[in-house]
Amino acid sequence: MPESQNRRYEHFVAPVSEVPIAPVDAVKIDSRRSGLWIDAWRDIRKRPMFYISSLLLLIVVAAAIAPSLFTTVDPRQCDLALSNAGPASGHPLGFTKQGCDVYARIVHGTSTSVSVGLISTLLVFVLGTIMGAIAGFFGGWVDAVLSRIGDVFFSIPYILAAVIVMGIFKEFRNIWTISLAIGLFAWASSARVLRAEVLRVRPADYVTASRAQGLGPWRTLLRHVLPNAMAPMIVVSTLTLAASIVAEATLSFLGVGLPTSMMSWGNDISAAQGDLRTAPQNLIYPSIALTVTVLAFILLGELLRDALDPKARAQR
Repeated sequence: MPESQNRRYEHFVAPVSEVPIAPVDAVKIDSRRSGLWIDAWRDIRKRPMFYISSLLLLIVVAAAIAPSLFTTVDPRQCDLALSNAGPASGHPLGFTKQGCDVYARIVHGTSTSVSVGLISTLLVFVLGTIMGAIAGFFGGWVDAVLSRIGDVFFSIPYILAAVIVMGIFKEFRNIWTISLAIGLFAWASSARVLRAEVLRVRPADYVTASRAQGLGPWRTLLRHVLPNAMAPMIVVSTLTLAASIVAEATLSFLGVGLPTSMMSWGNDISAAQGDLRTAPQNLIYPSIALTVTVLAFILLGELLRDALDPKARAQR
């Protein structure tokens, strides 16, 4: 036999302790905490529009709570000699037809418009949560009855209903009346959203485990179903708040909203419509304030919707 065939080759094998061995199919596990709201915050804080909309809303809320931080001018102090006058020192946006400071009226009117939006949204949130949660969780005839009630309210345009209500209670027109008129007829869409989410959550394993442990249906609904179904309602509430502010301005513009003695963006727009050609700033500036506020709420709602949707996060 040739010598080359009998030759033995020595192989060097390093000790196992000196060679790190990593499993090929090892799964990398993120050590950070994870959850719906935690993941949403990690996503939304990376988007510049979140900071822009939050800054705008912070300014609006500050003006509503403490208008004296933005102006020291009395919005009710008017001088007919300054009727429709342009900007002056200490009055950057000019004067209304009655000689009132436009900027001061916009700042002080923020409180009225935002208050109507908040009260209406709170009412919509409460009614929508109660009706949608009960209908989706219990099902059967309960779902059928509550869904038909919601369909009736959903078929009624809430602006038209609010016009009728405010016309009936024209002697009691105030922030509470107009908020109730808007909120009592705008909850149906929120109830539909929550009902659909409860129907999605109801078959989950943790709900079945809760029932197996002997928890009653109401405790299961409050402790397990609602906390995991409220994310869409948060998004809808931000959009409802923007719609409520617009509704108040619309009703005031039509003359069936708040009384003219109360400062609001809708009343200022309504009062300035006759002077559009001679003094357009009286209408433009309150309209800009209304538009920017509503746009900020809509942007925040859209960002929350994308951040709370895992599919939308995965596509970016």
